[in-house]
Amino acid sequence: MNQFENEITKRNDATDSAVGFIVSFGFFATMFIIATVVQFIGR
Repeated sequence: MNQFENEITKRNDATDSAVGFIVSFGFFATMFIIATVVQFIGR
């Protein structure tokens, strides 16, 4: 028997995809804010 068939989780895929979207959006938003601050200081 496949070992993964024993580990069935009842988590919702929409929750996992929403968390992934929020984490990636937060990362790129943080990079944008840092770049904006660096550009503002460089003036």
